[in-house]
Amino acid sequence: MDAAPAGTCRRHRLPKRALLRKTAEYAVVYRQGKRVRGAHFTIIFAANGRGYCRLGVSVHGVKKAVRRNRIKRIIREYFRLERDALQRALTGNDTSAGLDIVFAVRREFAALSLAEFRGAVEQALAKRRGRRGGQAAR
Repeated sequence: MDAAPAGTCRRHRLPKRALLRKTAEYAVVYRQGKRVRGAHFTIIFAANGRGYCRLGVSVHGVKKAVRRNRIKRIIREYFRLERDALQRALTGNDTSAGLDIVFAVRREFAALSLAEFRGAVEQALAKRRGRRGGQAAR
């Protein structure tokens, strides 16, 4: 088995600095952020002035730890793969400023795969783009 070139695996990781860790960081996003509503989840985002995006995941009302952790894994993987595209979609192609992005997931959330979640996010963002002509996201 051949070894991967140096740095290849590291490039595909999600570093800890890319995650919201503290309650106060979440509170800022909830208080100051704009919202995009999807099917049983909400994307809340606010500028962070850091030059890179950070992710927070909040799962409400899902009692089973296995299901809760699977939802978080799917969202982290989506963010790892799509953070640049997500940032462009939320900021209107402005990638210079960083964002703090929180995915708030409700009990009814049913995405069981990355592909299903990607489709749900794309649908929510398309709905937002349709509204942006007349009004901004709340």
